[in-house]
Amino acid sequence: MSDSFGFGQRFTPDEMASIRKSLRDEARFGSEFIGRLKRVAKRIPFAEDLLAAWVCTRDPATPRRVKLTLLAALGYFVLPLDAIPDVMPLLGFTDDAAVIAAALAAVAGSITPQHRDKAKEMLADL
Repeated sequence: MSDSFGFGQRFTPDEMASIRKSLRDEARFGSEFIGRLKRVAKRIPFAEDLLAAWVCTRDPATPRRVKLTLLAALGYFVLPLDAIPDVMPLLGFTDDAAVIAAALAAVAGSITPQHRDKAKEMLADL
């Protein structure tokens, strides 16, 4: 069973290396992601989507390829270099929103109502 996104295929050696690296760096990435989100959550309308994606990546039931897709999008959000600098009023987060929207569309069925509920709880605590 395969689809256009390759979710039904085995991982390549390079993908496996990326997964191993992300597991080593997971704690640092998580703290950077949550820290950045805390600083900007009130200014961006897609904060709940970001958190739902994060919760989905933390769920052991989430397929690995879905996790990689979401982590790549979340990594772009954390990355200090953007196509459009985040300090620019109104436009700053449009590239981040586009990347998150594309990732969410690619893995839409994998983010469950439970992930969204947990994201709402987390957002309330930020």
